[in-house]
Amino acid sequence: MHLLRIGDKDNLQTHRRSREYMNRVALCLFVILGLNFFTLPAQAQPDIVEEHWYHSYATLTVQVNDWADNYPEFVQLVSAGQTELGRQQWVVQISDWSINSSNLSQAKTMVYIDGGHHGNEHLGTELAFLVAEYYIEGAAAGDATILEVLKTTEIHVMIMLNADGNDFDTRWNVNQIDLNRNYDHMWTEEETRSGRGGPFSEAETRNNADYMNEYMKDADLYVTMHTGTWILAYPWGWTGDMPSDWELFTHIADTIHETIDDSLPIRNANAGIYPTHGTSRDYGYGVMGFPTFTFETDDEQWLLGTVEPLSERMALELDVMKYLIENAKLWRAHLSTEQLQIENNVLTSQIANKGHASTMNATLVASNSNGEIVWESASFSVNATNSTSVRFNVPANATSKDIRWSFEYQVRVVEVSRYVTESISSDTLKIIEQKEDNFLIGYGVFNVVTTTLTIVAVAVFVRDNVDDIDSTTQEMTCEN
Repeated sequence: MHLLRIGDKDNLQTHRRSREYMNRVALCLFVILGLNFFTLPAQAQPDIVEEHWYHSYATLTVQVNDWADNYPEFVQLVSAGQTELGRQQWVVQISDWSINSSNLSQAKTMVYIDGGHHGNEHLGTELAFLVAEYYIEGAAAGDATILEVLKTTEIHVMIMLNADGNDFDTRWNVNQIDLNRNYDHMWTEEETRSGRGGPFSEAETRNNADYMNEYMKDADLYVTMHTGTWILAYPWGWTGDMPSDWELFTHIADTIHETIDDSLPIRNANAGIYPTHGTSRDYGYGVMGFPTFTFETDDEQWLLGTVEPLSERMALELDVMKYLIENAKLWRAHLSTEQLQIENNVLTSQIANKGHASTMNATLVASNSNGEIVWESASFSVNATNSTSVRFNVPANATSKDIRWSFEYQVRVVEVSRYVTESISSDTLKIIEQKEDNFLIGYGVFNVVTTTLTIVAVAVFVRDNVDDIDSTTQEMTCEN
């Protein structure tokens, strides 16, 4: 695991202090310019403004509706519900909607992103916006890589979860609750402003969780975006223990460090940030079973704009998000086999896992043509990007060529991860039968063992009879 070197930290802090100073100086100019902008009717921000001035609820509302109107082949717009003050929690659903999952060999990979739990953490909201913008406008422009991703992936982005807090420029919602302490996972009232009597006391968090449960049950990635430090943090926040799928998170961290940036801290949130309870990240992993990250994009808060263009300021973060999204199909176990062999009622196979998550309780299932299960194996595990050999005794009714075979397994180690049932091609089945059409290796009197025993018995019989004849002959000679 790579951490920032001392020199890197000093340089980073100097850069951030310089950038913060420039932003504060420029903020006066932004306010003067912005007064004219905000007196106009609500409209999408022009590109030059969008690169420097953070979104309000009004400008975001216009922008997401424009996307839905202009690019219906790639964008669907829904609301997850309303904030405590009645603002819509817009979710931009991005995919190639001309391709339905039913037309694919596997369902589309599901990705969920939210920004703006804390209203004054504008860069987290803006990174969520940049991700949506990158895939929508890239697809509209005909970017081949993006079009290929959207054929098999759905990206759902709630850009501004706490619209009330965003427009009031405050961390909390209108009820002064910290929304990222209000989820029903290890919730405690000991956390500051964690809820009014319990988890999900606020409309914003209830709506977010309901959306996950309605649309994202099968998600293979969830990223929630914040500011306050610079880190990509994975579970857990409530404990320093590593998550059950530590292999997956470690692989992702190592790959980002090797291929994108080796200075971005990536670690357990409890150690990398500070202990937290009731967060959306831990809810996503501990209740929903997603691989989850908190992306803390910067330490800046409270400012309403930036001198440095957002697309440049967030370029590294966008590269990390592209890597996470475009490889999301690998953030789970993917089992396969090239051959199932059955001989003398014994099944053997080499099971491969092409995903970067392990599975601990896979089984092989045999079903008849009516879909009824006639046999299921004992559980076995297959580590990430590895394989395992299995050998099972199977009953006679599971050895027919008409039997349909499938895998059943959990896609990750965490106990709440989803189960999948995936068919195994009939072409992989090889049944070796004993042959009965050759008298030399047949059954009954022509069986090799039977024939050998018969010859031995005849030999013994002949020998005994010869001995009897010899004895009789000797007796007759003596009498004479």
